[in-house]
Amino acid sequence: MSAKAWVAKGPKQKMALESIDLGPLGHEDVEVAVEHCGVCHSDLSVLNNDWGISQYPAVLGHEVIGRVSALGPGAKGLKVGQHVGVGWTANSCQHCRQCLSGDQHLCNKAQPTIVGRRGGFASHIRAHWSWTIPLPDALNCAEAGPLLCGGITVFNPLAMFAKPTDRVGIVGIGGLGHMAVKFAHAYGCDVTAFTSSESKFDEARGFGADHVVSSRDSAAIKSLAGSIDMLIVTVNVPLDWDAMLGTLAPNGRMHMVGAVTEPVPVAVFPLILKQGSISASPTGSPVDIATMLDFSARHKITPQTEHMPMSQINEAFERLEAGKARYRIILDADF
Repeated sequence: MSAKAWVAKGPKQKMALESIDLGPLGHEDVEVAVEHCGVCHSDLSVLNNDWGISQYPAVLGHEVIGRVSALGPGAKGLKVGQHVGVGWTANSCQHCRQCLSGDQHLCNKAQPTIVGRRGGFASHIRAHWSWTIPLPDALNCAEAGPLLCGGITVFNPLAMFAKPTDRVGIVGIGGLGHMAVKFAHAYGCDVTAFTSSESKFDEARGFGADHVVSSRDSAAIKSLAGSIDMLIVTVNVPLDWDAMLGTLAPNGRMHMVGAVTEPVPVAVFPLILKQGSISASPTGSPVDIATMLDFSARHKITPQTEHMPMSQINEAFERLEAGKARYRIILDADF
């Protein structure tokens, strides 16, 4: 089958609309007719080959919402016409220890949807049935795309480590952080938002933050010493790490989901004294994603989005790179 797709021929190049050959449908694959696809900063990183893993020509897009248009003979649990989503991962080996234990996202043979495969900035996309996630009926499908990558990235650490009685800090109120605030608030936590932009203070409160602090104000951060049970860092910029770690309560945790490329300096002794920890995580397993979508539907959580037609994909990437997105861009298929 052939499909239409927005293709990047090399690093930092504009994407152009082309016809591509999808080839035969795999035995356990699902074909999805794309309706919407979120634009994630990871798409920009792969477009620019920031991580050194990109393969060209590239079809990006990994926050895909659409309907099942075809099923391989071995695909399970789905039906043609069903609304589904595809996130960062499109397949995993299905037989390693991680896959068999339910941590498929940690499989060392997991296949990113946009590296070595064709992503969702296209009329159709393919993924393994286990990574093609059914959407709850109560979820607004047009707004749900960013949940499949950004949403699960911040939901998973809350599900793994936080309690509803915890005091949770969210560092960075952007594409990831604003969803983290919504999730933590719905979970019942006391939420402190840290942002470098005072223009976002009121918005952070609107997302559910109980307190808002400037991440540039070291004195204000230090005034929170010993008060945060879990601090989720969603940014990839240098911070006053000593002050941030100082906010942790005994048994507190700083959890990293922003792709910080520079080393993070850690004073170990203060961490030892409070029995603190530092951790990190990527996205989540198919069950984690389904759980997050159910939680989102139950609490009516959707990202704050702006929509553009997919034909304006290059303008959307320029807007994202300029830091103008508030807070996630969704491209609506208009082939």
